[in-house]
Amino acid sequence: MVKKVLLFFVGLSLVFALAACNSTDKKNDSAASTNKTLYDQIKAKGEVTIGTEGTYAPFTYHDKNDKLTGFDIEIATEVFKRLNIKPKFIETKWDGMIAGLDAKRYDMVANEVAVRPERLQKYDMSNPYIASKAVLIVKSDNTAIKSLDDLKGKKVGQSLDSNYRVVAEQHGATNTVVDGFNQAIDLLTSNRIDGTINDSLSYLDLKKQRPELPIKVVYTEPNATQNAFLFRKDNPDLVKAVNKALADMQKDGTYLKISKKYFGEDVSK
Repeated sequence: MVKKVLLFFVGLSLVFALAACNSTDKKNDSAASTNKTLYDQIKAKGEVTIGTEGTYAPFTYHDKNDKLTGFDIEIATEVFKRLNIKPKFIETKWDGMIAGLDAKRYDMVANEVAVRPERLQKYDMSNPYIASKAVLIVKSDNTAIKSLDDLKGKKVGQSLDSNYRVVAEQHGATNTVVDGFNQAIDLLTSNRIDGTINDSLSYLDLKKQRPELPIKVVYTEPNATQNAFLFRKDNPDLVKAVNKALADMQKDGTYLKISKKYFGEDVSK
């Protein structure tokens, strides 16, 4: 009888020991998973999700076959090709794009995002890969607006989360919220707004695609804005890998080839 009791307690002890081991293993597995960086997770999946507009030519837009393409799309695709990771682009409106990054709807943003001090406080950004200047666009027959100061009391069309909106409003303009550059141009040509501020490269591409548009540039900002990929904060290994791929692309001529395809020149300078 004593022997049976002893065997029972020995068996019970083994059960508890095994349960404890399993519990510890699960905790260790969970801890290991938690300790993985975003870049580790991306490499494990073999896929990175990228927020982009899809309506902002020539950076991110749909071609005549409705395929997502553009300068940012090709640059990002080439970057992750070199990292053996498949990019998955998630299209969203600009005004909700950064909020989508905060909500972890995607891993990063590729959409000609300007490098600004306030952004760098909250986000990580890659090394700049586009240098562009802001331009003020009005209708061809407009003689009243010649500079930003002339926007006082005038109507502009800018995206809600755009830095250009801030600039226009600082100069006394009233803003009509638009989804993107194309909508702003439509409002401008139909006389519903007086002007819009946007990227010089986008303007040049638009005039190349639609030379008949009755619009002109009356002011160009003297200092270029640097633009880069946007990431959530504290992802240094992912940013480092992207920066290396960008640098390699510039060294071997791949970046210049893509840049000339869309702009006819090197737009990183």
